[in-house]
Amino acid sequence: MSSSTVLRPGGSGVPKPRRGSLYKGAEGMWSWVAHRVTGVLTFFFLFAHVLDTALVRVSPESYNKIIETYKNPLVNLMEVGLVGAVLYHSLNGIRVMLIDFWARGARHQRKMLWIVVGTWIVVMIPTVYFMLEFTVRKMLGDAS
Repeated sequence: MSSSTVLRPGGSGVPKPRRGSLYKGAEGMWSWVAHRVTGVLTFFFLFAHVLDTALVRVSPESYNKIIETYKNPLVNLMEVGLVGAVLYHSLNGIRVMLIDFWARGARHQRKMLWIVVGTWIVVMIPTVYFMLEFTVRKMLGDAS
């Protein structure tokens, strides 16, 4: 009877442990997961946005009530998360296209990932500041 178990050198009979997937838990796997998660989050935002915008045609009063509920600090934090998700998804999408269509893309995929992460951080720092500035001032009573 044959076995597909890979044995350790020396024939000890104990199988080698399997390490994750193709990426073996490295950066490539986490960028793949983050790309999928940010894509799903963006899809659900767009779905909700289409639904609440469609309310204008059905009931303008209901639309106004829903828009009023969006004017709170929690939703502002969710908007910051949405911007971060869309930004990462788009930057990583460019990286994925380079890997697919550039002959040397796969060789440089790790370096490109760190460029994506660095660019994301550089863009998100002022974005978070400006998006949360009004909300923080409003919460502290300074905003008009």
